Amino acid sequence: MSKQINFISFMIIRLTLGVGFFLHGFGKLPLPPENLSSWFESMGMFAPELTATLVAIGEIAGGIGIIIGAFVKGKFGDLLTRLSALFIFIIMIGAFYIAHPDWFINKKLFMSEQIYIFSLSIFFLINGNKR
Repeated sequence: MSKQINFISFMIIRLTLGVGFFLHGFGKLPLPPENLSSWFESMGMFAPELTATLVAIGEIAGGIGIIIGAFVKGKFGDLLTRLSALFIFIIMIGAFYIAHPDWFINKKLFMSEQIYIFSLSIFFLINGNKR
């Protein structure tokens, strides 16, 4: 019974992170995401359309990978989970640095859902498929 509860608890975390991040990326379709591209351009970013496209693809791939990684056995499943978590981690660092630089270590950061997405990416980056 304890193994089943352990599996279910990990799947709840995976599904909420994976589906949530997938939906963030899916909402940016069709590519390149015009609103994000325009925003990146207004921030003076290099290659705003390419950057916006990579963010959307990274969010979709990271979300799907976190979920699928649970069902792939062995080292490949573990690698898929960690690589997907790395995508999410990098995207979240970019979100904090570019979109929310005023959030670092203050009330706004800890009252946002982004801190949980970031924390879960670190969790899966470190643990992979180990339960």
